[in-house]
Amino acid sequence: MENEAIIIPAFNEEKNIKKIVHLIRDKTQALIIIVDDSANSKSKNIIVKEKINNLLYYHRKKKLGRGSAIVFGFKKILKSKRKINCFIEMDADLSHNPNELIRNISFFYKHSIDLLIASRYLKKSKIINWPTSRKILSRLSNMLARIFLGVPVKDYTNGFRFYSKRAAKVVASECKNLDGFIILSEILLRTYRKNYKILEINTIFKNRVRGESTVNVDLILKSFLGLWKLFFLKIFKKI
Repeated sequence: MENEAIIIPAFNEEKNIKKIVHLIRDKTQALIIIVDDSANSKSKNIIVKEKINNLLYYHRKKKLGRGSAIVFGFKKILKSKRKINCFIEMDADLSHNPNELIRNISFFYKHSIDLLIASRYLKKSKIINWPTSRKILSRLSNMLARIFLGVPVKDYTNGFRFYSKRAAKVVASECKNLDGFIILSEILLRTYRKNYKILEINTIFKNRVRGESTVNVDLILKSFLGLWKLFFLKIFKKI
């Protein structure tokens, strides 16, 4: 599989970056794009030393948001001459299992999907080592998103996703909520309103073991306000 690209947003992930790229490369020769917002060069030094083939590294040097990193990566691919048919986003913290890549890519192509979500809330899915507070927050976030936005999926907020080229173009050209995780809900709403094919597949989600989470009160508040914004854009048919 060489017509796939995997975008990995990273922020202070020097404890995980080496392992994640090697695990991915063991499974697929897909293009790997790392968009690193760390102020330091620790991750960059590791990547340079590892000499991973078919990998592009971009060091933006300041925290611009996970959504911004995904949009940045998609734009870079779309502007290139590479023939990419499947655009993948996954986290650097090993919460998204590289062992699921081949299965998910095959499922994506087999069913001609525009947006495939590795969903934590299907019957066969599992969440490992998440504290109760995070489980409650995630459930509440997804419940509110379903109420406000009405897209018929179970997991609005997991960032392990697979996009068609036309869906990737929507992300790159139309999505505006670049700070935090609210962009995941915006992407869902925009692709759904275009009648693009959206499906979910079971996954095993594992809480990060090394490094610090970027989830904080400020991010939660921004995501909640972003959800209201999307709701009103939907109501007034701006999306």
